[in-house]
Amino acid sequence: MAEIKFSTGGGNNMNIDGKSTKKWTIIILIVIGAAILLFNCFAIVEEGYIGVRYRLGAVVQDDLVPGLNFKIPFIEEIRMVEMRNQIYTFEGDAYTRDTQRVNNLRIKLTYRYDPNFMTELIQRVGIINIEARYLVPHVQKISRDTIGRTNAERLVQSRGDIQFEIQETLERELAPFGIIVTAVAIENIAFESEFEESIQRKVIAEQDALRMENVTVMREEEAKQVVIAAEARAESAIIEAEAEARAIEMIQQQIAQNREYIEYLKIVQWNGILPQVIGDGVNPFVVLGSENIPAQRPAQTPVEQQ
Repeated sequence: MAEIKFSTGGGNNMNIDGKSTKKWTIIILIVIGAAILLFNCFAIVEEGYIGVRYRLGAVVQDDLVPGLNFKIPFIEEIRMVEMRNQIYTFEGDAYTRDTQRVNNLRIKLTYRYDPNFMTELIQRVGIINIEARYLVPHVQKISRDTIGRTNAERLVQSRGDIQFEIQETLERELAPFGIIVTAVAIENIAFESEFEESIQRKVIAEQDALRMENVTVMREEEAKQVVIAAEARAESAIIEAEAEARAIEMIQQQIAQNREYIEYLKIVQWNGILPQVIGDGVNPFVVLGSENIPAQRPAQTPVEQQ
């Protein structure tokens, strides 16, 4: 019985294609692995942040500057911590020294981290826990204690002073933990409506009293100015009288010493108009000005004389 054999002529080609595909797959995997390795060799720290280098979970550096930073792939990790000002807001109630309740108290705290305490902050509480561990209890306690030592009226009228007092205390208490307080603001305080109305009435009364006081001061100043003006006029009159008396005295001395001084005064005071003589009798009138000459009557006729 004859045997039939089948032959596959493309066997060698299939083996070659399989080896080539495997080779390219390996090359691609190597390139991808190299790219991943290279990508993990660097980390970018953004502006406004500081880079913290972790090596197998431990902090080894906490002052990486913004920009491209090298790290050991899969062994080191660089995390960013924001160094710009951040805000924490406390909202709650409080009581003043005179037992007035402050409703809807809202205090805004602006702060940032101290770079010199970064490693200690991370090791002690972790950046994510700083607000809960430090800010919340300190801001609440210090704010309520400060308000509790203040009368309600002063809290309303001198809010800036209370803010400064709270800020000073927070700066002193949080500095040892590496937290720098940059500002504190009391954004809202509210009292019972009756108390607010009483404060408003008192402020209005004080303003009215101050206004009346200013009017009184103004009138007193005006009276002083009148007295000063009268004194100045009196002093001026005295000076003028003294000067006139002195002048008369000097004239008298000149007249006594020099008789010709009288003629000099006549010449100085003459207006330049010569004397005029009027009338037809033996006693003529002499006048110095034409405006004083009386109108002459016409001569009488013989008939009129009879």
